[in-house]
Amino acid sequence: MKKILIAEDDREINRLICEYLSGQGYEMLQAMNGLDALRIVRDLNDLSLLILDLMLPFQSGDMVLQKIREFSDIPVIVVSAKSETSSKIELIRMGADDYITKPFDLDELLVRVEAVLRRYEENTRKDTELKVLTYKSLTLDLTSGTATVCGNALTLTGKEFAILELMLKTPAKLWSKANLFESVWGENYLSDDSTVKVHMSNIRSKLKKLDPDNDYIETVWGMGYRLVT
Repeated sequence: MKKILIAEDDREINRLICEYLSGQGYEMLQAMNGLDALRIVRDLNDLSLLILDLMLPFQSGDMVLQKIREFSDIPVIVVSAKSETSSKIELIRMGADDYITKPFDLDELLVRVEAVLRRYEENTRKDTELKVLTYKSLTLDLTSGTATVCGNALTLTGKEFAILELMLKTPAKLWSKANLFESVWGENYLSDDSTVKVHMSNIRSKLKKLDPDNDYIETVWGMGYRLVT
């Protein structure tokens, strides 16, 4: 169940929104002032969305938004009586994901909530896919620089990791020794250099130890290396 925080000092409006979105399957949290809203966002790492009124006591909504964007990318829908285009543009620039003007229909709010959450989840999925590469039972986490095979840690040198990263990013490509060497080491390849061959042998040995039933890299004699299809 997705958690939504509503920061609204009008208790009746706060209650109505909570009751309506609760009925749509969301878990609702309430804040009646800007300081409480900021504290809750800081303390909870499983919030899915913040619905933020601009006219809040103790700390205005725009200040809350500005401070939240210093440490979190949680989706934020701003609620305000201001309808000027310039106000909306400024808030979007500050990091708001959407803007809804009071008074509003609860059905419209629901549509906006669903749209913002859908966009955020899609963007998060794409970011994750770009940072994690998988092939068979091998996973490379590009953010942490770690690798696993069948869920077990695969210890790699920096160059070994870089070789696998290149190959997993281009799974259909046939890599010559020269291509690999120049891409990973950033130097001109010498035809009698055995560096790539030695690194490939080490990578294969490490993969085979953790996953003896699968082959990951094949040699195309006289041409180079590619992932086993």
